[in-house]
Amino acid sequence: MSDKEESQSNSFDSGAFLKNLTQQPGVYRMYNDKGDVIYVGKAKNLKKRVSSYFKTNLDSVKTISLVKNIANMDVTVTHSETEAFILENNFIKKYKPRYNVLLRDDKSYPYIHLSGHKHPRLSIFRGTKREKGGEYFGPYPSAWSVRESLRLMQKIFPVRQCEDSYYRARSRPCLQYQLKRCSAPCVPGYVSDPEYQDQVDLARMFLKGKSKDVIASLADKMESASQSLNFEQAAVHRDQITILNRIQEQQWVSGSQEEMDVFGLSYRNGTACIQGFFIRDNKLLGNKSFTPKVPANSELNEVLESFVVQYYLSGGKSIPSQVVLPFKLEDKDALEKALSQEAGRKVTFYQGLRDEKKRYLELATTNAETTLTTLLSQQKSIHARYLELEKVLEWQKPIQRMECFDISHTSGQQTVASCVVFNREGPFKNDYRRYNIEGITPGDDYAAMAQALKRRFKPGSDPAKIPDILFIDGGKGQLAQAEAFFEDWQGDKTPQLIGVAKGTSRKPGLETLIMAGSHETIPLEADSIALHLIQHIRDESHRFAIAGHRNRRQKEKKRSKLEDIPGVGAKRRQSLLRYMGGLQEVLGASVEQLEQVPGVSRELAEKIHAWLRSA
Repeated sequence: MSDKEESQSNSFDSGAFLKNLTQQPGVYRMYNDKGDVIYVGKAKNLKKRVSSYFKTNLDSVKTISLVKNIANMDVTVTHSETEAFILENNFIKKYKPRYNVLLRDDKSYPYIHLSGHKHPRLSIFRGTKREKGGEYFGPYPSAWSVRESLRLMQKIFPVRQCEDSYYRARSRPCLQYQLKRCSAPCVPGYVSDPEYQDQVDLARMFLKGKSKDVIASLADKMESASQSLNFEQAAVHRDQITILNRIQEQQWVSGSQEEMDVFGLSYRNGTACIQGFFIRDNKLLGNKSFTPKVPANSELNEVLESFVVQYYLSGGKSIPSQVVLPFKLEDKDALEKALSQEAGRKVTFYQGLRDEKKRYLELATTNAETTLTTLLSQQKSIHARYLELEKVLEWQKPIQRMECFDISHTSGQQTVASCVVFNREGPFKNDYRRYNIEGITPGDDYAAMAQALKRRFKPGSDPAKIPDILFIDGGKGQLAQAEAFFEDWQGDKTPQLIGVAKGTSRKPGLETLIMAGSHETIPLEADSIALHLIQHIRDESHRFAIAGHRNRRQKEKKRSKLEDIPGVGAKRRQSLLRYMGGLQEVLGASVEQLEQVPGVSRELAEKIHAWLRSA
């Protein structure tokens, strides 16, 4: 049967559909025989664009495969091609069609936020809901880069970075003041409002990339302080200038471009890597790599255009006035218009053919190629490990999904169970899960495992989300819990259970694999690449469980004792802290002192006092 005959053999009547199709702009959706959306596209002329899929001489392997699977189609008409771009992106995010290029990382990017308080605060911000009166600087490529910038700024500008609740409750300066990283605006008498605002203004100039202006201003202040014989203050300004000069020396990429995003692209063996460089206020804030999910035989133009649309129109992204791309997009004008409308100002695409744009693009492309080479090497290694594991286990078909459970706690407290997921490409972090374990005897790992399995594998679970293999980090006891759970499992698919028991010395390479049911052990050499894959998923589950346990333990440490007192809500806690001057003062207060707090009766004061003494 020819490709043409095959494409026409499905149940979709393309002729009848095209007969009454409008020529207006809009978005079209293609469905398979199960009713799943398999492709979403946009068009300036719907009839012309959709008709192109049903020509007799299709030259794209991807399009031929797509058309074979079409069972139904529908369209949504828009007023303009710009609206179609936005709607197409919304549908792609909603349906995640298998034949569309999908951007896997659509998280909003972090910013540095300078608040609009009387004594402004510097902090990290991520999201779209911005408060009024504040200023935002960025975006930065990662939360780490923001934290590193804030840490650096603490050494230069003594502007507070503490939470507002902590700031309001202070009665004396905290450790940051002792370390000369904050001027203690929270306590009267340590820094005047004009002096504090002066440091805020310098921090703002620094964040805007005006380091030279900051240094010049500090030099004037140092000279003025010296002439006034205020040598201590002059020394402070001298140290600030020294650190700023050091930062400028370390600024390895700089230029005259105030605001620009640059994207380099590398595409090999069906895998794409896009490297983004983000320039704001004449500074390169950092770079980030993206590996979108690309259907087989996709064209470069489609990969890049889909990335740009999904990246900028997903919300939470700062759209610069200039975007540098490695080649011209087919729908360049319409996409520029869509981004300009989203940004509220003109956005222009460039191909990086000259000067700084060319230098940045070459740098981004080199990084994309390097990252892709590393990625393909890792994929090749992981694929080989899967093949070896299938051989060891005598598996008849490719293993598509594996999961591993682990338990972490400290002396039975703050118990956390982790579930990590691996697919043929390695860790699949979108499906990672943590479970806070409650209501068990402290330290009972068996009960913790049973509760975690019950919460993970619920009745009616999607069979596609049930793993082929479920590894249990532990010996026969832990494995027995999993076996007991799956004896009553009513799901359509039951995973193969394998226990991973550590050797007596707990050294890597000495693990024992225990098969469920027979409890037979699977001997593997320490250098077996199949064992390396199992160690990888086991170590990842261990890391993920420990991280969750530490987070839970840290939250418990930060939790105020006042939060557990019956009858004391958020407003009363705030009133107690503000009136008494801090938590330590509340803890040491008498009934009579507590009674003086607005909103606290004698009866409540006695209850608070008794509770704090018994806690």
